[in-house]
Amino acid sequence: MAMIPVTRSIGIDEDEIDYATTRASGAGGQHVNTTDSAVILRFDVAASPSLPEAVKIRLAELAGSRLTGDGVLILRSEGSRSQFENKRDVLDRFVTLIRDATFVPKKRKPTKPGKAAKARRVDAKKQRSGIKQGRGRVKLD
Repeated sequence: MAMIPVTRSIGIDEDEIDYATTRASGAGGQHVNTTDSAVILRFDVAASPSLPEAVKIRLAELAGSRLTGDGVLILRSEGSRSQFENKRDVLDRFVTLIRDATFVPKKRKPTKPGKAAKARRVDAKKQRSGIKQGRGRVKLD
């Protein structure tokens, strides 16, 4: 069983990934009607023993509409005329997606503006108010 390395601690078994080929869409010649050059990758995220639960949750968020209701990730590549190139491209995108899901986002600490920032804001408002008041009609005595 070959392992696909994702990070130092995570590797995906190749048996967990299903590849399918199909005809690519778009313009082409007579050859396009006979060649299955597009590659579709299917990976069952929910049933994968290779991924920790936290990574599965973040992967589901990152995948969006590429994840089915059953928890299967579907990626498609048809950019090249070569089936080999498309398979390599879809596998690279798959590994990148999982690698992105391994990063834990930092918690945001809510902050409040300091006294100096509040004072600058009030001063700017007063200055702007003065400019606008100067735009009124001029009184003639």
